Amino acid sequence: MDTNQHEQAQWFVAHTYSGYENKVKASIEATVENRNMEDVILEVQVPVQEVVESKNGKKVVKEKKLFPGYVMIKMFMTDDSWYVVRNTRGVTGFVGPASKPVPLSKAELKSMGIRQQRVEISMHVGEEVKVIEGPLEGFTGVIEEVHAEKSKVKVNVSMFGRDTLAELGFEQIEKINT
Repeated sequence: MDTNQHEQAQWFVAHTYSGYENKVKASIEATVENRNMEDVILEVQVPVQEVVESKNGKKVVKEKKLFPGYVMIKMFMTDDSWYVVRNTRGVTGFVGPASKPVPLSKAELKSMGIRQQRVEISMHVGEEVKVIEGPLEGFTGVIEEVHAEKSKVKVNVSMFGRDTLAELGFEQIEKINT
C-alpha cells in the first residue's frame, strides 16, 4: 500500500461495553485477517498509559486505559468496514451524531497521543539487515516482508544453521552496508 493511501484513512471511535475494549480490538483484528480487509481497516488501538501503584508496599507498574469504553480504529469508512466494526460483539456503536461515525480531527488525535507520522525506512525485500535490539540481537538476516503501516518487517534470520522467520520492529534492525 502506498503511503498516500495510508494517510487518507481516518481514525474513528467505537463505543464498547466497559471492560470489553481489548476483546473488541482482538475481535476486529481477527475479522480483518479472516476477511482479508487489511487494506480497509488498518489499525485498532486501545490507548493506555503506565501507572505506578503501590501494592503491599511494592511498586507495581500497571497499564490503565486512557478512554475506558472506547476503541480507536484507523480505517476507510465503507459499508463493509462499518458493518464489521458495528457488528463486533461488545461494540455499542460509533461515536458521532445519530451513530453516524465522525472521524477524529488532527487536533483530537494529537491531544490523545495517537501518532499520525509513521517511521519511514528505506529498506526493501531481499536486503540484508543486522538485528540490533531484542532476543535476536547480533544475528543477521534477509528482509522477506515490509509492513510500513505497522512499522515492522519480517526477517529470515539464520540461527544455528536453520532459517527462522521473525517479525521485528524498524527500530530493532539496521541495514548492512555492502
